[in-house]
Amino acid sequence: MDVLSDVLGALSTGRTRSARTKVRAPWGLRFPPVMGATFHVVLQGACWLLPPGPGDPVGLGPGDVVFLREGSEHGLADTPETPLIDFVPEREDPSSPIGHVHVDGPGAEAILLCGAYQLDRTRPHPVMRELPELVHLPARQARRAELGYLVNLLAAELDLRRPGRDGIVPPLVDAMLLYILRAWLDERSDAAPTGWAGALADAAIGQALHEIHARPAHPWTVEQLAARGGLSRSVFAQRFTALVGQPPMAYLSWWRMTSAGRMLRDSDTPLRAVAEHVGYTSEFAFAKAFKREFGVPPGGYRRGHARTS
Repeated sequence: MDVLSDVLGALSTGRTRSARTKVRAPWGLRFPPVMGATFHVVLQGACWLLPPGPGDPVGLGPGDVVFLREGSEHGLADTPETPLIDFVPEREDPSSPIGHVHVDGPGAEAILLCGAYQLDRTRPHPVMRELPELVHLPARQARRAELGYLVNLLAAELDLRRPGRDGIVPPLVDAMLLYILRAWLDERSDAAPTGWAGALADAAIGQALHEIHARPAHPWTVEQLAARGGLSRSVFAQRFTALVGQPPMAYLSWWRMTSAGRMLRDSDTPLRAVAEHVGYTSEFAFAKAFKREFGVPPGGYRRGHARTS
């Protein structure tokens, strides 16, 4: 089980929306807050990111990628001084995940891909909480060659407008989020690895996380998880807690409920099967634990969080 992919799959609450944004200076766009996370890719030209809060503007060039963890209000512009207008994508088909924005002017042209990931903000995974609010991945850093290939592929699909684009672009954009997280984790693990970067890089803790995510219904004990990594119970528990931020059994319980929430959102799987998938032999016991964790019973959660396209 790929832990990072599993984490993002559990957090996703809907289809990624994006817009091909073609602008000529002078231009400035204001992006409203979203329930999820925001991203921008500079496909051509250059611009400035005006971050949320009091931060300094960030210069962006061709191939740069930025990710705003909280989906906070922010701006993009040809210069930090240019007035902003609201970012309102147009869509040829309301069901299309790809829109377009066009701002004409006499100056230099820039082409961007702007959009938002729909992520569950009510139960953010610890790996997402560790991210800074703004992640900037410059194209010039050679170790991110794979992300550069992905950006080039996205640019080609958006420019050529060939049949199948609506089915090709969203998975590429979703893959970009994994590349962003991988790049950030790689940077952290290059230093003294701590937090989730350290947890995934640590052979014993990484193996335990793999086991938990692969078989959440298994009646794991701390001793069993420690043995998988060849550690004593006490050493394992201490290291797991220090890196993951929760004791092993607390994370297991949290992940079981998070997985159950995902199944209730994304499928019509019967409640008994959901309960069994996360380790409960009694539907009543599962419903009681779920309500304690989420504040509503499983059926109410499913009705209130049904995924929409």
